[in-house]
Amino acid sequence: MLLARVAAGVAGGLALYTAFPPLDWWLCAPLGIALIVASLYGARPRRVAWLGYLTAVVFLLPTLAWVRAIGDDVWVMLVGTESVFYAAMAALAALVFRLRAWPLWFGGLWVAMEWARGLVPIGGFPWARVAFTQSESLFTEYAALGGAPLVSFAVALCGALLAHAALVRPEAEARPEAGPRSRAEWRRAVPVALALAVPVLTLAIPRPGDEGRTVNIGIVQGNVPGRGMGFLGDEPAVVLRNHANETKRLAQAVREGKLPKPDLVALPENSTDIDPYRDPYARQIIQDSVQDVGVPTLIGAVVAIGEENRATRSLVWEPKNGPGAYYDKQHLVPFGEYTPFKDIVLALWQRANLVGRQSVAGDKPGDLKMGPVTIGAVNCYEVAYDETVRGTVRAGGTPLVMQANNATYALSNLPPQQLAMYKLRAVEHNRAVVAAATTGISAYIRPDGKVSWRTRELVADMNVVKVPVRTQETIATRVGAAPEWALMVMGAAAAGVAAWRGRRRGDRMRND
Repeated sequence: MLLARVAAGVAGGLALYTAFPPLDWWLCAPLGIALIVASLYGARPRRVAWLGYLTAVVFLLPTLAWVRAIGDDVWVMLVGTESVFYAAMAALAALVFRLRAWPLWFGGLWVAMEWARGLVPIGGFPWARVAFTQSESLFTEYAALGGAPLVSFAVALCGALLAHAALVRPEAEARPEAGPRSRAEWRRAVPVALALAVPVLTLAIPRPGDEGRTVNIGIVQGNVPGRGMGFLGDEPAVVLRNHANETKRLAQAVREGKLPKPDLVALPENSTDIDPYRDPYARQIIQDSVQDVGVPTLIGAVVAIGEENRATRSLVWEPKNGPGAYYDKQHLVPFGEYTPFKDIVLALWQRANLVGRQSVAGDKPGDLKMGPVTIGAVNCYEVAYDETVRGTVRAGGTPLVMQANNATYALSNLPPQQLAMYKLRAVEHNRAVVAAATTGISAYIRPDGKVSWRTRELVADMNVVKVPVRTQETIATRVGAAPEWALMVMGAAAAGVAAWRGRRRGDRMRND
């Protein structure tokens, strides 16, 4: 029996991994969760916890393989830490399995687990959420109703219903005298029918219509030399020159009539490797390229804040006036942009010194006026955080411009996973998404989540795309985190009720 549980958990973890990009077998997400539930159902909480941990390790090791670019030790530590959340969720699931309608309560616990992962430790790590497997599936439209948490809930519920149909014997089947076998078969079919209905219901969700307004946006991917942590190479300003040259190539293509004239241009995060505020050389290179293209250009720069700190900045550069409005990244990458517990970590871990100056987080959304629109700037890692993207949309950002620097992780499974997040965010907020990355994947995603144009990785490329400007908000944008909290409270309350009932049952047995 134990071996069967381990096998089901391992199979479920692997199936869940295949649902994520680059494989993108989205149907494996509910099937994987069904197998995970099968491994946990009916076991004691203590055993369930380590089964949940094992399943999470099997799932997260390949899903987060891109972390190996930083170091195998970091990869293993991250997976080990994140798997604790799955173990805790599994222990609580063992309680709710005792209740009626437990697939609902299990779905709520899954949402709570993903919420906790995105909160702690050190700012959380909301990567590898089940919702991000469903950027182009029958579950996608749930994002417009309740954001990524509702998508995760729907998938978890669907998987739990499938497990319920396979694992739970209907009462009439368990006790033949209770009723005919046909009734038992009908009761077994109900969870299957409900599981099929969960994704199909999205077909009835109305989609906001086109508003007839468009804007032309230039996208520049300059590419950078080298791989891994030393992607900048030994030559200073190479990243800056690559992106400036590609911007000029875009300007030349416009003059030759090969591309339409853009209203604005977007460059990636860290598209200059030199602070343009402090370095006249960098400032002149950027100014020349922006004047050549002749429209406001969004530059990605790491800029000094005082003598010891820095900020990852989305900076609007005007052809005539130079640098102007900006957005500073709010969710910073721990050990990449800043060092948590700095004094201790730097003393114990030599590689942490690669961070250099410590980044300072911004505290305002990325609504930036550029030409005829107010774009919503989101920086790389932030796309995984619901409240950051939602706050930018609520502040008036449309379309969304996602700037990314994936050079360290080129040709890993990170860029396609990030693209999947872009697609889900487009549907969630009814906003077109323009993504500019140093080495790829740069893309244009329509508000319905479909990719209209994308680059290959590790090539210099550029284009001008016509993007719809949407202002209508989805239900998910308006209600914010309310669905997530409702689902979490539902799951936690069910676990509390189950624990209370178990305690009362134990007290009665002791009294008898």
